Amino acid sequence: MRRLLAPPLLSIFLVLSACVGRPSLEDKVLSDRDLNLEEFFAGKVIAHGQFQDIFGNVSRRFTVDIEGTWDGETLHLVEDFIYEDLSTERRVWKLRKTGLETWEGTAPGVIGMAAGEERGDVFNWKYTIDLPISNGETVRVSFDDWMWLLSEDRLLNRAYMRRFGVLIGEVIISFERN
Repeated sequence: MRRLLAPPLLSIFLVLSACVGRPSLEDKVLSDRDLNLEEFFAGKVIAHGQFQDIFGNVSRRFTVDIEGTWDGETLHLVEDFIYEDLSTERRVWKLRKTGLETWEGTAPGVIGMAAGEERGDVFNWKYTIDLPISNGETVRVSFDDWMWLLSEDRLLNRAYMRRFGVLIGEVIISFERN
């Protein structure tokens, strides 16, 4: 009996998880602040975050030291991750402003080009990346990152992670300018 119920229940769960509300650039504006990535990330930024699966289980926490430079055309971000187990990772992003509110970028492991759009105090950033997991292995996931400028020196990030189109978890990060 369990075998008969498992596939339909799994299908219903997957459909419902796909229908969960997500932010939109069309959502009501909550502040008069404007997020300018090149200004917020120029200089030193510290971030604290965690990954949690679709059931809410937190499986990894981290701190990120970020050094950003803006040359008028490209925003270079050097991100040094330190995980709770003391493992480390470095990711170097190169983001190019392609319009008044649009961006594209790349980093090692990113498949193709990441694309993003600013709208008021919100930034949405989408990309697919091969994330290192252990022993040199990687897992390919797609990110749908949403960032909200909470104040001139604080940014909140919620990223929805998918694998094979299925939501597998979320990353929540708080950025603070030094």
